[in-house]
Amino acid sequence: MDKLRPLAGKLLKNNRKLVFLVALIAIVGYLGWHRFIRPSTQRPQYQTAQVERGTIVSSVSASGQILSSGVVNVTTNASGIIKRTFVSDGEKVAKGTRIAEIELDSVGQQKNASAWSSYLSAKNSLDSASTSFYTLDSQMWAANQKLIKDAVARGLVAEDPTYIQEHDDWLAAEGKYKNQKNTVFQSQAALNNALLGYQQSSPIVTAPMSGIVENITIAPGMTIGQSTATSEGARETVAVIRVEGKPLGSFNFSELDIKKLKIGQKATITVDAIGDKTFTGGVVALDKIGQVVSNVTNYPVIIQLDSTSIDLLPNMSASASVIIEMKDNVIIVPTQAVQSLNDRSVVRVLKRGKIEQKVITTGVSGDQGIEIVTGLAEGDEVIIGMQGTTGQQGSSSPFGSFGGGVFRSGGLGGSSRGVIMQH
Repeated sequence: MDKLRPLAGKLLKNNRKLVFLVALIAIVGYLGWHRFIRPSTQRPQYQTAQVERGTIVSSVSASGQILSSGVVNVTTNASGIIKRTFVSDGEKVAKGTRIAEIELDSVGQQKNASAWSSYLSAKNSLDSASTSFYTLDSQMWAANQKLIKDAVARGLVAEDPTYIQEHDDWLAAEGKYKNQKNTVFQSQAALNNALLGYQQSSPIVTAPMSGIVENITIAPGMTIGQSTATSEGARETVAVIRVEGKPLGSFNFSELDIKKLKIGQKATITVDAIGDKTFTGGVVALDKIGQVVSNVTNYPVIIQLDSTSIDLLPNMSASASVIIEMKDNVIIVPTQAVQSLNDRSVVRVLKRGKIEQKVITTGVSGDQGIEIVTGLAEGDEVIIGMQGTTGQQGSSSPFGSFGGGVFRSGGLGGSSRGVIMQH
């Protein structure tokens, strides 16, 4: 019996270890099941917003660039050394005011002489064309008078050979007169072009328009025109003149938006390079023919800005938002609160801890939200999102029980009123 006692003690000690191990496994298993496997019994939490009254604006947007900003470049294609400047930044100048004088180098002198020769040639061509014009004008009226005083005065019929000859002589003289008139216009245009070419090569740089001279980039002793000396028609900018006038911008709207636009609509414009300022303006021209680039059709719309800025320059990238419709003192809800269900617009309203589905009639849609025409009252609480359940990440649609409808697109309107648990 004494021999069995140590054996029994040993078995009892081993059983205690086994019991402890089994208990430990059971506790760990319960905790794991409770933490990771047990279905969550927490109710979903919803984010709500209060129905409010306010102003809603419907608009369409597009990107583009500034066409003109009231700035005119003062350019020259002369080459040489700046001899003197006659104006300074911020000075008011009239058209033709001297801006600078250049001491031409050999290349500049050659350009200037060639331009002067072209101008004289164009002037001679215009004089010759004008002389021929007056001659043909006289011949046309002579033929006309001969027809009137002979064939018409004698009462000859239109089929009479004499009448036909005199009538055709008059028509031929009239045709030559009209052709020569076009020749005079062409010669005048050529002369103007030649004059501009001569002025560009001249040692005296003048203001092309009246305004405020700015951004002078030259100084006495500075070499100019080296990069343009061998380039025919190339010009170098020496200053700019800011003139009176409102800037213009061109913006490319889509084929869906162009039909909503019309001349006179108001717009807001932002310029990428001037991020701290928003310009206002209005639509002044619509191109409804459109341009196709990479199989995408865009419709250029010209918008005139109401004001300008010293930082606003041509060809700057810009964005425009044209106001299509604006309503004041209307009921507005956030866009994500509205869903389409069976061709009807619906929202979920939280009342006394319970959720009700309501059919609504919507109006204008904008960045502020969606206008509610009927179905809601100011102060109602609508569900705009679901926070999810405790222990579960992410969020889901508050309309899950509706059968998976599609949300309308648009911006978030209204203000969040916190998280509400469904009861």
